[in-house]
Amino acid sequence: MDFFSNLLAALPGAVAQGLIWGLMAIGVFITFKVLDLADLTVDGTMATGGAVCIVLMTNGVNVWVALLCAFLAGMLAGLVTGVLHTFMGIPAILAGILTQLALFSINLRIMGKKANMAINPDNYDLLVSLRNVKKMTLENPIFVAAVFTIVLIAVLYWFFGTSLGCSIRATGANPNMSRAQGINVDFNKVLGLMISNGIVALSSALYCQYQGFADVNAGRGAIVIGLAAVIIGEVLFSRIFRNFALKLLSVALGAVIYYIVIQFVLTLGLDTNDLKLITAAVVAIFLAVPYWKSKYFKGAGKAIAKASAQAKGGEDNA
Repeated sequence: MDFFSNLLAALPGAVAQGLIWGLMAIGVFITFKVLDLADLTVDGTMATGGAVCIVLMTNGVNVWVALLCAFLAGMLAGLVTGVLHTFMGIPAILAGILTQLALFSINLRIMGKKANMAINPDNYDLLVSLRNVKKMTLENPIFVAAVFTIVLIAVLYWFFGTSLGCSIRATGANPNMSRAQGINVDFNKVLGLMISNGIVALSSALYCQYQGFADVNAGRGAIVIGLAAVIIGEVLFSRIFRNFALKLLSVALGAVIYYIVIQFVLTLGLDTNDLKLITAAVVAIFLAVPYWKSKYFKGAGKAIAKASAQAKGGEDNA
C-alpha cells in the first residue's frame, strides 16, 4: 500500500515534468522526424533557454518577454548549427555537437560565470512552479504546461500546412526531389533547425521556472529524453494518431509516459544514482519494440493467415 500511495503522491510532479519536457520533445520531433536530421544542439539549447529566462527575470524583465527572448536565443543556436551544416558542409550531427560544445561556455557567460542561478517564486511571478503541482488551481503547472502544449501544436499544425511548412516537410522526406522542384533545401534545413531549437529553449525556460533554478548542465542527456518521447509516442499511438497534429500530441504524451515510467521505477526503491542507467534501459526497450513487432509478431500473423487460407482451400476442395 505504501508503494501505491507514494506513487500516487509523485504522479502530479511526473505528469508536470512530462508535459514540460514534451514541448522539448516536439522540437526534437521536428528535426528527427520532419527534417530527418540528427541534431544534438538540444543538449546545449536546453540550458540556454533557461539561463536566458532566469537571468532576464532576476533583472526585472517580464516573464513573457523573458520567454520570448529564450525562444529567440534557441533559434539563434539552431541558426548556428544550420549554417555549419549547410554553408560549411559539416554533417548535421557534428554541427550540433560543435554548437552544443560552444553553448556550454556561452551559457556560463549568460549566467555571470555561475554554474547555476536560482529564482524564488515568492519574489517573481513565475508561470509554473513545483510548489503548485498539487494545487487544484489555474496556477497548477500541469494545466499551464497543457495549455502551452495545445497552443504550440495548433501553431505548428497551421505552419506546416502552409506552403513554407510543406516545403520543409518535403525537404525532410526527399531532399533531392525537393531540390529538383525548385525548393531551397538548405534554407529549409536552417529554418527547421531554428524552429526546433527555439521550441527546446522555450521548454527549458518553463522547466527552469518549474524547478526554481537554471543550471549550466541542465541539458545534459536531453536528446535521449526527447528521442525517448518521440519513440514511445510512435510505438504506442502510431496506429491511431495519423494526423500531423495528433502525431505532435503523441510526442507530448510519450514524454508524460516516459516520466511516469521513470517515477514508477524510482518508487520501487532503486538508487537515484542509477537514473541514467534506468533511462538508457527504458529508451532501449521502446526502441526495440518496433523491431520485435516487425520480426516476431508480423511473421506470426502471416503464418496464421497462411495456415487459415490453406485450411479454407482444403475445405473448398473437399
